[in-house]
Amino acid sequence: MTQPRILGQLSSLHEMMADLLGRIPPQETRIRFHPELASLAWYLGRSVYRELYWLREVLTGDADLTARVRHLFEPGDWDAQCAQLPPPDHLLRWSAEIWGEDLRRLATPGALPEDPRLEADRLQWFLLQETAGDYEAMLRVLLARQIAKAPEEYRVSEPLHPQLPEPQTLALSQGHYRIGSRYEPFAYDNELPPQAVPLSNFRIARHPVSNGEYLAFMEAGGYEESSYWAAEGWAWLQTQPQRSPWQWRRDARGNWYELGINGPMDLIAQAPVSGLNHHEARAYAAWVASLGGARSGAVLQHEYQWEVAARGGELQGTGQVLEWCSNAFHPYPDFTPFPDARVSQEAFEKGTMSLRGASLHTQRCRRRASHRRFAPPEQRTLGAGMRLVFPPDQGE
Repeated sequence: MTQPRILGQLSSLHEMMADLLGRIPPQETRIRFHPELASLAWYLGRSVYRELYWLREVLTGDADLTARVRHLFEPGDWDAQCAQLPPPDHLLRWSAEIWGEDLRRLATPGALPEDPRLEADRLQWFLLQETAGDYEAMLRVLLARQIAKAPEEYRVSEPLHPQLPEPQTLALSQGHYRIGSRYEPFAYDNELPPQAVPLSNFRIARHPVSNGEYLAFMEAGGYEESSYWAAEGWAWLQTQPQRSPWQWRRDARGNWYELGINGPMDLIAQAPVSGLNHHEARAYAAWVASLGGARSGAVLQHEYQWEVAARGGELQGTGQVLEWCSNAFHPYPDFTPFPDARVSQEAFEKGTMSLRGASLHTQRCRRRASHRRFAPPEQRTLGAGMRLVFPPDQGE
């Protein structure tokens, strides 16, 4: 029998996803509002399909239902898949039936066959967290919908002003530190096995980069100065008509504001900047380093540096915005795939970059120091920002 807390969280996510689908007109549920995202209906359907695949096809050998919809939810052509999805009322009836039966099987002793993947509820934790990821993706679709539509006339009340970065830092000493999960059953395969890694002295910013600090980069010509950009980032930039964070826009007076899921709003200077890809984060770090003085040597954090500092509990904003890291997503030594190689192994081979932390929409089941994210360096729709690290003070 699955732990009640897993069942409760999974049931709540089912309800929240169904509620999101009902937020927009039925004819818009199958629309892709951004090339990096599928449709709202697709993410809900993919979550249902995942549970069907693992709990019925893999564990019980019953592939009847998954075979009927496999072409819609396995990796493929999103445009074609979204166009073939049923109307939302049909999709919601189907999902409610599947979800209800899945929860019954998970809650009933003996309803599922014995399988090592179910030990310590490890597969159940996996399904819960993947569903939480689909819920986050649905929220990003709703944001993309707001951005894709012509924004209503908006007048900024409190203009955003640039702020030169004056980072407050936390110093960490050279040593060997534990990275990864201690084999907790909720850990993803890419968090395992735990390892000891050597780190040199470094200082890490206590806060993620803010909106005001990023505006200073923009107004200093950060998007026009090629020396701040790596070659691949500069090449990407030449294809982009918008040179600001993904959800930023200007009002009639030229003041920046932000588009959110529920519409436009003023930007808060001290709030973490979001809507950046890895290329932009890396260019910002190069600009900060160019300012010299206490900012010399600024670079994006490595994910190990973030995890070590986050375990100490002294970092601020770790649950407000996802944070790009300097390193590629990679397997730990003696990595073992779970529940299959598609979860992490394929991402290791695709040149994705690591992210750490959590956004305001991240569910609690995905909030921990060892949790890792990954994405292509050009992806802007994650709602990601960044945090910088600096060399140690002289004498450290």
